[in-house]
Amino acid sequence: MPKPSLISIIVPVYNGRAYLADALRCIRLQDYDPLEIIVVDDGSTDGSGDIATDFGGEVNCIRQNNQGAAAARNHGLRLASGDMIAFLDSDDLWPQQTLKLLATYLTDHPETEAVMGRVQYMRRVANAEGKFMFETFADPCLALNLGAGLYRRSVLDKIGPFDDALRIGEDIDWFMRARERAIALTFVDQVTLLYRRHDSNMTLARDAAHADLARALKKSLDRRRQKGEAEPLAELIPKAPVSQDT
Repeated sequence: MPKPSLISIIVPVYNGRAYLADALRCIRLQDYDPLEIIVVDDGSTDGSGDIATDFGGEVNCIRQNNQGAAAARNHGLRLASGDMIAFLDSDDLWPQQTLKLLATYLTDHPETEAVMGRVQYMRRVANAEGKFMFETFADPCLALNLGAGLYRRSVLDKIGPFDDALRIGEDIDWFMRARERAIALTFVDQVTLLYRRHDSNMTLARDAAHADLARALKKSLDRRRQKGEAEPLAELIPKAPVSQDT
C-alpha cells in the first residue's frame, strides 16, 4: 500500500485558552498518521500559546502580533509541509475518524481537489449542576466552513492566500475565489466538524459579518465582470452529497 500523505493541520488561535486544549486533544485522537500540527497564536493575551506548548514537540506553536485569522492561516500555510491541508479553529472539534475519512476520499479520487462534510452545530449550556457543556442543536448541514474539509496543497497554492484585509468572512472570500476557478470540490454526507457556539464567537458581530460577506460577494462579482463573466455562478454546494463509509 502507498504511504499515507502527510496532513498539515493549521490551528489559528486568539484568546482561545478555554477551548484550545480540547481541539488539540481531538486532533491527537484522530486515527491518522502522519500529522503536522501548527498552532498560530495570533497575539493572544490569555496564555493560549502556553496551552499549545504544553503539548510538547507534537505541536509547533508559532506566535505573531494580532493580525486576524486570515493572516494566522497564511502564516501556518507558509510553514506547512504536508501534501494535504486541514484547518481547525481553536474552539471547534473533529469527530473521530474525520481525517482518515477525508484523506481516504482524496486518495481514492485523485481528480478531487478538496472534500468537505457536514457541520454539526453545538451550543454552550449549563446543566442541572450549573456546569457548562455543549449540546447539539439542529440537524447537521452543509456549510462553507474551512474546518469541515481537507484540501490538497496544490489547490491552496492555485487559489492563493486568504485575504488578510478581511477580519470576518475571509473563508467565504476564499471559497468564492475557488468557485471562480471551478475547483473540483466534493461533499460527503458524514459530519466532519463540530462547530461550538459560545459567547466569544457567535460570528458575534453579525452586522460586521454581513458586511464582510457582502464585500466578499462584491469582490467576486467585480473580478468576474473584469473577465466578462458576470453571469451567476453555479451552486458550490451540491444537493446530494456522496455517502462515504468509514
